[in-house]
Amino acid sequence: MDADSDVALDILITNVVCVFRTRCHLNLRKIALEGANVIYKRDVGKVLMKLRKPRITATIWSSGKIICTGATSEEEAKFGARRLARSLQKLGFQVIFTDFKVVNVLAVCNMPFEIRLPEFTKNNRPHASYEPELHPAVCYRIKSLRATLQIFSTGSITVTEMRPFLHRWSLGWPWDLC
Repeated sequence: MDADSDVALDILITNVVCVFRTRCHLNLRKIALEGANVIYKRDVGKVLMKLRKPRITATIWSSGKIICTGATSEEEAKFGARRLARSLQKLGFQVIFTDFKVVNVLAVCNMPFEIRLPEFTKNNRPHASYEPELHPAVCYRIKSLRATLQIFSTGSITVTEMRPFLHRWSLGWPWDLC
């Protein structure tokens, strides 16, 4: 493949993790007995609640902190978190939806070619590390974006970032940004 040819690559967001608070104490036993689609993990002190639309899984603690995973966009994550807060209100809790924050985003991309990992690591040494005995991918870190890329020899790339990044990926690939 030509290095100068422009190929449109699809970056697919597979998971958005968000966190919010309810500003009230939650009785986990009551949620487990009266809630729908609930798994009570009493030994760990949390409840897992699943929503079907949007398809998210929430981890609920008695302190009122809730982590939602499984959304495929920031908007879907916020909508699911608000739906979850509303279902807790219907169970009788005085829930106030506050401190909503997207904390992690995971995306995948497939390159139209294979990648020679030892050469890639050698050419990108300060940012890339490759330990084939431990993991089959190169770990490429971008400190300015707080992102980590797992680059596989097949051309598959997994991108994880600790804050929303959707608007920045239109600028170019991360190794162009360093």
